[in-house]
Amino acid sequence: LIRPPRGPRRKQGVFATRSPHRPSRLGLSALRIEKVDYSSATIHVLGCDILDGSPVLDVKPYVPYCDAFPGARAGWLQGTDGTEPDHLAYWPPPDHLLPPDD
Repeated sequence: LIRPPRGPRRKQGVFATRSPHRPSRLGLSALRIEKVDYSSATIHVLGCDILDGSPVLDVKPYVPYCDAFPGARAGWLQGTDGTEPDHLAYWPPPDHLLPPDD
């Protein structure tokens, strides 16, 4: 169990959260592609709910008939509006979130 950075301040199962403390650092996020810079091989995105510095390993198209869940609920986050600040209850952060050594 971990205490997630968003929502009620109580412990949740690690797979029910977007915690960086996972058996694998892989996550899944739906986001918007804002711009593709072919010269630098860079994709600029908006709405990404992964932590800063997390690599993006794959990009798939949004397919409404199989990716949309209009009746979905937020489970234990139901009722939060997403505007509260994150609360990180651990230090130091995981290695993959530290700035690179120069």
